[in-house]
Amino acid sequence: MDRTKMLAVRYVVDPQDLPGHKVRITTNVTRSPGAKGPVTFSMPVWTPGSYIVREYAQKVREMRAMGPDGKPLPVVKETKNRWRVEADDADRFSFTYTVYGHELSCQGFDVTPEHIYFTGAAVFCEIEGTKELPLELEVHPPANWSVFVELPEISRDPHLYRAKNFDELIDSPVDIGTPLVHTIRPSGVPHDLVFCGPSEMVPAHQVEEDVGKIVLATAKLFGTLPMSHYTFFYHLGEKWEGGLEHAASTSIVMPHTVFRPRKEYEGFLGVTCHEYFHLFNVKRIRPQALGPFDYSAENYTHTLWLMEGTTDYYTYVLLCRSGLFTPKRYLTEIGKQIKRYRETPGRLVQSLEDSSFNTWIDLYRPYENTRNASISYYLKGGLVSLCLDLELRHRSGNSKSLDDVMRHLWKEYGARGVGFAEDTIPKEVEAATGLSVGEFFRSYVTGVEEIDFDTFLGHAGLTVTPVEKEKKDTEEDAEVPGYLGIESEKVREIPRVRVVIEGSPAQKAGLSPGDEILAVDGTRVQYDTLSDALKRYAPGETATITLFRRAKLRTVEVEFGKAPPEKWLIKPREGVTAEQRGIATQWLGANWKDLEP
Repeated sequence: MDRTKMLAVRYVVDPQDLPGHKVRITTNVTRSPGAKGPVTFSMPVWTPGSYIVREYAQKVREMRAMGPDGKPLPVVKETKNRWRVEADDADRFSFTYTVYGHELSCQGFDVTPEHIYFTGAAVFCEIEGTKELPLELEVHPPANWSVFVELPEISRDPHLYRAKNFDELIDSPVDIGTPLVHTIRPSGVPHDLVFCGPSEMVPAHQVEEDVGKIVLATAKLFGTLPMSHYTFFYHLGEKWEGGLEHAASTSIVMPHTVFRPRKEYEGFLGVTCHEYFHLFNVKRIRPQALGPFDYSAENYTHTLWLMEGTTDYYTYVLLCRSGLFTPKRYLTEIGKQIKRYRETPGRLVQSLEDSSFNTWIDLYRPYENTRNASISYYLKGGLVSLCLDLELRHRSGNSKSLDDVMRHLWKEYGARGVGFAEDTIPKEVEAATGLSVGEFFRSYVTGVEEIDFDTFLGHAGLTVTPVEKEKKDTEEDAEVPGYLGIESEKVREIPRVRVVIEGSPAQKAGLSPGDEILAVDGTRVQYDTLSDALKRYAPGETATITLFRRAKLRTVEVEFGKAPPEKWLIKPREGVTAEQRGIATQWLGANWKDLEP
């Protein structure tokens, strides 16, 4: 399609059946006089920020087209997500379909009698060949409902908005309903907090104050805010469904009870900070592969570890610098991450670059051997970012840091609206700091070398100590329980092996995913009793496990091993130097005494 032949496109959202979870989408097309030929509409198969093919076209039905005279035009389905409208020489026509939406997630479409929410990829078709054409969005809300979307408003009757192109339309989620709305203005920029769902438990004043601190800490890091208005869409439901970043908003689905106790509330703070940091990192600082987007297929990059892992790293750093986490609380979080990392055998198999590239078939599609063969670019990417930051501070005499790198990337790429090349990050680190990091990247980004956390955290005067599992019995001769190395799931009260850890006693003994464990040393076990049964054996002791494997009864002899550390403790080391103290205090924005026991 020649965009010069296309004059205007308006997408119309018209709720038709709220109890039935359906909305009608109409695309009104105006072409220049004399334009001829078919027009192809393509439904996205994924949404940016969530790297999995979701097949949105699955929920689309009742496609039809109509010319200016009201007569139907032929619609031909070409592929799973493409429809061709035989428009002939019509200079105006409409393409209409219904979309079913009953999924309260930040990547999807939810329609109920109380609320409508959608991300653009789930409902709008791209007109092929017109990607950069300015568009309009018209929304028909039910009576007394409001419309929230971060697009320039043309009018309120009807609710009409303008998008500069299809990418901006897709990047602007729409919420329609009667939410609780609070507005804060940190750094003078309005930020709307839109709480959709049961909001009785929202501590409005505390949330306003804490979210404001997150905004200010982020703005201080980069020295600016890149937009004139921002919206936090908080969808209050039954459980966590995650968050999704956008250029001027974020959508987060979470339990309506998340605001208490403090442990749960910290989850709210964490996801809020993570998604807000994406305002810079991913939405503006990005690889070339992540915009403009191809919505019809996977978009590959080796740098998701930087986009997501580094964002995860700064999530907790900024919470600490803003005073929402104490330094000790942050060090506890690092310890938890190190534990997860060290208990993932895939860390020694898959590099961060490969983890990033394989996300389409790995992170979002885990299977029984994922933990042994893969590593999360969120988890390892965050820890590598931590180590890189401390290494830069150490080698520069505390004059340079990862903060300088992020500001440099913002200036050279984000602020200019251009993406960076896949292989350029080590060069940009050097440009920002004057330090060569080629060996670091070869070891921990393109390679799979084990990370010596004690060395890197030692730059900040800290030490990392594994804490072994303690005896649970009060008797002096009680043994620390042994370790088998399986994860199980409940099937008809029977424990079925779901994961066997690489190199574990279970793997050496021949246990396999899918095995249904019936007895240990002749004593029947069920899912709820298996853990206690295994705790009776100390490292080095053996047991006979009776199981069903693919309907055949078997026995397996296992020798229990030593359990991995129960936790990793991070605390100040002896003989800390003034430089190490300086690194720690500047890194965390805290006093050294705040780190001491």
